[in-house]
Amino acid sequence: MKRAHSFWVVGSAILVTSGVAIFSAAPSAVFVRGEEGSSASSSSPVAVKARAKHLKTPEEVRAVYMTQCVVGTPSMRESLVKFIEETELNSVVIDIKDYAGKLAFTPGDESLKESVSDQCGALDMEEFVKSLHDKNIYVIGRITVFQDPYYTKLHPELAVKKLSDKTANWEDHKGLSFIDVSAKPYWDYIVTISKASYEIGFDELNFDYIRFPSDGNMQDIYYSWNSGISKSEALERFYQYLSEELESTGVITSADLFGMVTTNYDDLNIGQVLERALPYFDYIDPMVYPSHYPPGFNGYQKVNEHSYDIVYFSMKRSVERTIATTTSVASLAYTRIGTSSPAIYSKPSYDASKMRPWLQSFDYPVTYTPEMVRAQIKATEDAGLNSWLFWDPANKYRSLRAVLQNTPSSQ
Repeated sequence: MKRAHSFWVVGSAILVTSGVAIFSAAPSAVFVRGEEGSSASSSSPVAVKARAKHLKTPEEVRAVYMTQCVVGTPSMRESLVKFIEETELNSVVIDIKDYAGKLAFTPGDESLKESVSDQCGALDMEEFVKSLHDKNIYVIGRITVFQDPYYTKLHPELAVKKLSDKTANWEDHKGLSFIDVSAKPYWDYIVTISKASYEIGFDELNFDYIRFPSDGNMQDIYYSWNSGISKSEALERFYQYLSEELESTGVITSADLFGMVTTNYDDLNIGQVLERALPYFDYIDPMVYPSHYPPGFNGYQKVNEHSYDIVYFSMKRSVERTIATTTSVASLAYTRIGTSSPAIYSKPSYDASKMRPWLQSFDYPVTYTPEMVRAQIKATEDAGLNSWLFWDPANKYRSLRAVLQNTPSSQ
């Protein structure tokens, strides 16, 4: 039986507030996919290249996240770039499309021009990405998918609706609206954004909010595009379409999933199941922020006192499920073995390195100390993994800086 869960959104992750869980190497040389075109100055909208240079994915990705507003503020973004250059960090995750639904740069595709943010972003994004490549920094572009207040206003017919008023868009507790996962016309919009982002030089595309809503009035929600399939299958059909449409570009892709997908086999009521995502992305990035696990997870009543334990337990389980050759989870990509009940399916044994966690360097709900940050890194390594990404919505990384720069951390 599936258990109901409610969630509290903080940054890119969600806190489960009810329900029970089951439970540095630098990038290699630049390569070119095609010929370069001309580039515009940073004072005008960027002219997109037909083909841009890209860095190969480092064997050990060590990344920090950069918001749209920070990438558009030279002094702040350069501080983060300096942090990367002076430490074992070698990668950065930059918002392409954030929680508001707007784009951080002006793409060459005319159909996307109205989607450009007038609040945050960088007109010189193409030049900035190139400057990062010149420093041998791998550039990952983050695209929020189904949470999109901008597009739901533009195309309300594609939005998740209220059950009590099917003409009104449903909103979560923060007033943010979602696109219905099964609204296929929107899928092409995401594909267009993805291709435009890759064309200007982003090495990898990271997809976040690839899920159903979770933290609003779930009793008053209606999916008008629902075709009668489960949430997990609806999401997998999107994964499959995205993968097929982007395959010809050669772009590397990654998916942000809730941390508890590593230990749960249900869909957490949001459609996310680890095995259903594995076939379609180069990397899976579980958000295993210790603060976002429910009290009692794996027996830990005070989860913030178990930074190492939670990350190790979660990532160890994710590795086991990734490398396994069979699974009890049905997928469009897997074949059932025999007729036994419960059903068993054959699946490819993916390399463990496909797992790459998001770790915590932000203060919630307690101060996250350098020791807690260091514990998460060690837990990742002890689980047999060598790549990680750190999240701090304020982009300060106080404790991570103390760990990597060996400097005292001011509280």
